[in-house]
Amino acid sequence: MYPETTALNQYRFAAFEIPATGGSHQHLIWGHGWGQSSAAFMPLAETLKPFASSTMIDFPGFGQSSLPPASWGTADYADAVAQWLQSQSRSQLIWIGHSFGGRVGIQLAARYPQLPAGMVLIASAGLPRKRTPLQRIHFSLRRTFFKTAKRFLREGPQLERLRQRMGSADYRSAGALRPVFNRVVSEDLTDVARKVRCPTLLIYGKEDTETPPEMGQRLKELIPRAELMILDGFGHLNILNEGRHQVALQIRKFLQSLPQ
Repeated sequence: MYPETTALNQYRFAAFEIPATGGSHQHLIWGHGWGQSSAAFMPLAETLKPFASSTMIDFPGFGQSSLPPASWGTADYADAVAQWLQSQSRSQLIWIGHSFGGRVGIQLAARYPQLPAGMVLIASAGLPRKRTPLQRIHFSLRRTFFKTAKRFLREGPQLERLRQRMGSADYRSAGALRPVFNRVVSEDLTDVARKVRCPTLLIYGKEDTETPPEMGQRLKELIPRAELMILDGFGHLNILNEGRHQVALQIRKFLQSLPQ
């Protein structure tokens, strides 16, 4: 399957289409997690094609899209998606975002309320992690040590070894997107989530340790028209493949609940 690429400003935006095999006026827009691409959603989109058509996008900097022209935050990604969506002739658009794609979806729904008719957030990030006092102290000390050490090291092998030792897996693999990663993970979308008005389905895995279910509970309290489903036995990533049938079932029910 080859992407349809669109030139927007200074970057190339790649999107992959999966047509519906049955008649449907609903169209699903899939936004992937950090470090992934549209391919992460392929099993789910294929499972749902009897009920809705899909477009799976590669965010700028991922997959077959080019790098963003600056150190973007999630609002910039949402603006880029909105610009692309406004160029499309679609009927009822439903945003489906996983993790980082959930962050972008929250921004999209808040900034462009006329675009998504509904939203599904799977293991969405966007709120600060709740940590125990000991975890907060440990995190603060590591961050302080890292920032202090960087002041005394020039760009080179020593600094890169420090990054590899101190940074998270996503940070270590971010490469040219490290400035974007640092900006994104520091964002608190609490106030943005309060502005979301479209019907929203929140799906979290009970065993998720990256975006735990309590984050979904907090988002449910922030988004006025949100429902929360917690699926037993699934974590942050396997909810998309091993859990795809359960997730697809919840999405189908959600699609049927939307005004036609």
